[in-house]
Amino acid sequence: MAGLDAVMDVNFGLTAADYGRFRAGFPASLFVRLEAEGVIEPGLRVLDLGTGTGSLGRGFARRGCAVVGLDLSPDMIAEARALDAAAGFAGAYLAGSANRVGLASEAFDTVAAGQCWHWFDRAAAAGEARRLLKPGGRLVIAHFDWIPLPGNLVEATESLIREHNPDWAFGGGNGLHPDWLADAAMAGFEGLETFSFDEAVTYSHEAWRGRIRASAGVGASLPPACVAAFDSALAAVLAERFPDDPQAVPHRVFCMTAWAP
Repeated sequence: MAGLDAVMDVNFGLTAADYGRFRAGFPASLFVRLEAEGVIEPGLRVLDLGTGTGSLGRGFARRGCAVVGLDLSPDMIAEARALDAAAGFAGAYLAGSANRVGLASEAFDTVAAGQCWHWFDRAAAAGEARRLLKPGGRLVIAHFDWIPLPGNLVEATESLIREHNPDWAFGGGNGLHPDWLADAAMAGFEGLETFSFDEAVTYSHEAWRGRIRASAGVGASLPPACVAAFDSALAAVLAERFPDDPQAVPHRVFCMTAWAP
């Protein structure tokens, strides 16, 4: 159950500026759904694992939760702080690994992970999440994934990433992550539930190029000259095959929640 960091050497700190500027965060509709289901309530103490630029954590904070974001990359934490400031927040962040957090047991009402569970040692992270949660606390694992369809912009982009980075192993997904349920169950979580829904994100050509530069297969794993070559190739594909600017890019929200007994 090791994360896919064993497949490809990835450093998202290299992409922090593009990640913060261009990568669409979790949509408000996710948090509306979590509120309706009683997962988000004001005053909850939340630990956001692999927080990146803080998108998931800010969604909780906007709804009155006290959030601590944890990430391995100081560059990503710096970008998260800048985005917090722009949104009128002063978030709390720690540098560290989700596999061994080092904080007190039963210190949180919610442990969340957005767009990152696959990078962890999943068994270790699930065990840490259970240790950190109060009895009755919630584990929340969420994704917001682009969806490749025959002939669409995502499929063309994924094909181009594979041409430039054969080690990239993330293409062809459907935005659903059933393996995370087994991770939670094996760590002793109960009451597992999932939901998913689709929501398009509008990207200009410039923003889509920036979003892809911020991805694992490009800016986080290729040397700068190769990133520049990829970016030029993507600009040409956009101009030739997808001239409408902006483009509506299909995405899927997936979320799993579970109780700590």
